[in-house]
This record gives sequence, C-alpha cells and structure tokens, in this order.
Amino acid sequence: MTKKWAVDSAHSSVDFSVKHMMISKVKGSFQDFSAEVEADVNDLTSAKINFTIDVSSIDTRSTDRDNHLRSADFFEVEKYPSITFNSTKATKVGDDEYELTGNVTIKDVTKEETFKVEYEGSGKDPWGNEKIGFSVDGKLNRKDYGLTWNQALETGGVLVGEDIKINLQIQAQEA
Repeated sequence: MTKKWAVDSAHSSVDFSVKHMMISKVKGSFQDFSAEVEADVNDLTSAKINFTIDVSSIDTRSTDRDNHLRSADFFEVEKYPSITFNSTKATKVGDDEYELTGNVTIKDVTKEETFKVEYEGSGKDPWGNEKIGFSVDGKLNRKDYGLTWNQALETGGVLVGEDIKINLQIQAQEA
C-alpha cells in the first residue's frame, strides 16, 4: 500500500566526496534537506520522490572552502539556493535493491541521473511510529552542471576532480 513518508533529517544524511589534488578525497555533507516521498515499501517501483537540498548548508569542515563552494565559482547560492531531485522511474534490480532515475537540477541545469537504492527495512520506534530506511549511492559529473572552476597543478593534473560521489542515508516516518 502506498503511503506518504517524511524524511527524519535528525537520522538521515546527505554526504559527498570528490578527489582533491588527484591524490586524496575531500568529504562533505549538506545539513539541510527535505523530501516528499510516496511509496509502497513492498514495491518501490511506483515510488515518487521529490528531494530538495539547501545548498547554503554545505559543510566540508573548512569555512573558507565552504564559502568558496557557495560563491559564483561553484554553486552561486544567492542565485541558485537549492539542488533538487524529482524521480521519474524506479526499477527493481535485486531483493531490496533498485535503480532510481530522475531529474537532478543544480544551478540552472537539469539532467537525468540514476542512483542505486537499497531498502534497509522498516520498524517501529519506541513511540509507535513506523520508520523505514534507505541507502542511496551515485555519482555526478560536476562539470555537467556548470561547476567548472578548477586550478591546474604544477605537477600535472587539477586541484578538484570532476566526479562527485554521493551517499544518502535516509530514515523516514509515515507522514
């Protein structure tokens, strides 16, 4: 049975990582996000998900880097305050595994992307609220969305990688 679910942001996370100097990865997260979810947890192929991230909530554990990411060199948060995802299709690929396809909008660019989703299960919290959990993994090319700033390194290569790895841990309760 299809139900509406509200993301419990206190028990969820939106994390990412990107190569830095071609030798390591920098990790970060977005602290403020919300979602509208309509889904039958027994069959997610009919799920409808609209996810919104407040870009100004970016946190890479470096104030200077976070401010640079908010600037016109990257996200331009004054002009483009949100990243959105609107699902268009979910395909079952395993017992509790799905591929979720939808439109991602960053800045003024919208592209279709597909993410791996694993349904982690459901249960009742101590207050009797039904909760469900999901893990989401994917990868975006930042240049596809106009996030093109970079700097060449003297030793060759670039300061910031193109591929952004995405990981979401989502807990939701019936709305």
